[in-house]
Amino acid sequence: MSFTVDDRVLALAGIAQALQQVRRIADTGHSDAAVVRTAIDSVFRLDADSAAGVYGEREALKPGLRLLHNYFRNQGQDPMLPKLAMAVLQLERRFISEQAVIDKVTDGIARAQRQAAEVGDSAHPDVLAALGGVYADTISHLKPRVMVQGNPHYLGQAGVVAEIRALLLAAVRSAVLWRQMGGSYWDFLFARKAMVEAVDRALS
Repeated sequence: MSFTVDDRVLALAGIAQALQQVRRIADTGHSDAAVVRTAIDSVFRLDADSAAGVYGEREALKPGLRLLHNYFRNQGQDPMLPKLAMAVLQLERRFISEQAVIDKVTDGIARAQRQAAEVGDSAHPDVLAALGGVYADTISHLKPRVMVQGNPHYLGQAGVVAEIRALLLAAVRSAVLWRQMGGSYWDFLFARKAMVEAVDRALS
């Protein structure tokens, strides 16, 4: 199966908007419920048949696509966001080389998905806590570790930490999808123009 740059920018948008929520909740203690739900749902859609299907619909990726639009034009307002994204892409490389970790994450996601079905809400605090626990017990032990900076008042709250970890798990899921769609670091050097055009198409 062949994939296009349009598929890859959707996955990058998934990474960007999940990490933007990480930054937001770390600084303010609050997040955008709709964007968080899109991120968490993407973790549960492991068997989607398209990049767009992982996120439910393209419209749900508009926040991430707008972030990409700005950063590709050097108009990004948060210099920490691309650094976080690069750390996640590096972490994904390590993650997919550790089959035992993959198996544990897959099992943990399945348990959290059953929990989400029981409570009827994929972004329920208990589900976020479960997914955050999966990340803490598995991926967080891999290097490079993704370091999140923010307001110590909020970063000291268990619910905030759980949501951040759940969103980091979602970001890694999108990074895996990006690789599956044929993405590589070379894209940022040699396919930048094509990615900019793909982002504009997705936003139009």
